Amino acid sequence: MMKVKMIEKRQNGVCLFELQNNEIKVITSNLGCHILSVFTKDRDGNYGDVVLEYQDVEDCHKDDKFLGCIIGRVANRIANGEFQLNGKTYKLAVNSGPNTLHGGINGFNQKILEDGIRFIYLSPDMEEGFPGNLYLKIVYRLSGNELKMEYEAMSDQDTLINIANHSYFNLSAKDSKIYDHQLMIKSDQIACADENGLPTGEFLDVENTPFDFKSFHEIGERIHDDDEQLRFVGGYDHCFMLKDEK
Repeated sequence: MMKVKMIEKRQNGVCLFELQNNEIKVITSNLGCHILSVFTKDRDGNYGDVVLEYQDVEDCHKDDKFLGCIIGRVANRIANGEFQLNGKTYKLAVNSGPNTLHGGINGFNQKILEDGIRFIYLSPDMEEGFPGNLYLKIVYRLSGNELKMEYEAMSDQDTLINIANHSYFNLSAKDSKIYDHQLMIKSDQIACADENGLPTGEFLDVENTPFDFKSFHEIGERIHDDDEQLRFVGGYDHCFMLKDEK
């Protein structure tokens, strides 16, 4: 059985909530739907927090890494802070050089949402430059040892939408660096990026490159290789094209 309780409410409206069952405990906030902690067991039954977070939720206001939040309206980068839709050009707020990153200067990660574990937010028309009044609902659920996230969005105009949670995981509960983790990705190609982290439209076969995770490799094993794609974004910040394997 899942238990939900509010564990803190601050004068500025920021609330902390705890979800817990027999397998997992999650601490979240109504500030940007931040996931602040995920306590779970490792293969040896040891209980630990496996996500990176700030010690104080107020530090999320200054977070330029988007740790554990919901990012939007559009996750990732939009080149030159503009897009065309239905013959109209929309100018967006820019916050990553000339580009729009993760929704703009004051994206969904900085919104104070309604109390509860079903978070609701109305993003008004032209907020951060995006068209349409957008109704967004985020639900966090625990199922056994799984944390499930459900997103639902409706807009009264054609718009862009690409919601994502931005938690950074460390499955050792921070006993070791992420470089020491073993990773496998069922992917033969990545989408290439330019110096600004924007997709070029080209694809790279991962065979014989630092991006080949078709079998398990330590994340840090090849991250410092002399590779153009690694240099462009300072490591792994690419879209892997997943294979449709049943």
